[in-house]
Amino acid sequence: MLTWELEAKRILRAELARAGISYKTLSVRLSALGIEENEANLANKIARGKFSFVLFLQCMKAIGATTVNVNTEIEPSIFEKR
Repeated sequence: MLTWELEAKRILRAELARAGISYKTLSVRLSALGIEENEANLANKIARGKFSFVLFLQCMKAIGATTVNVNTEIEPSIFEKR
């Protein structure tokens, strides 16, 4: 079963892998943007999947991503009126 935390982690890790960027490099790039997050803190936040959307946007900017695919398989019954 998909959880939102798992999905957030999956998307961010995929973007890092696609760009070939490590947590250490991400930390350096974030620092250049004025955002202080060390490598260990980033690894922990991403592993938990519990990070703010602000941090997600900051990471996307640091990665250089211009688009992000959030298309996932969702059970159609979720959208049925109750």
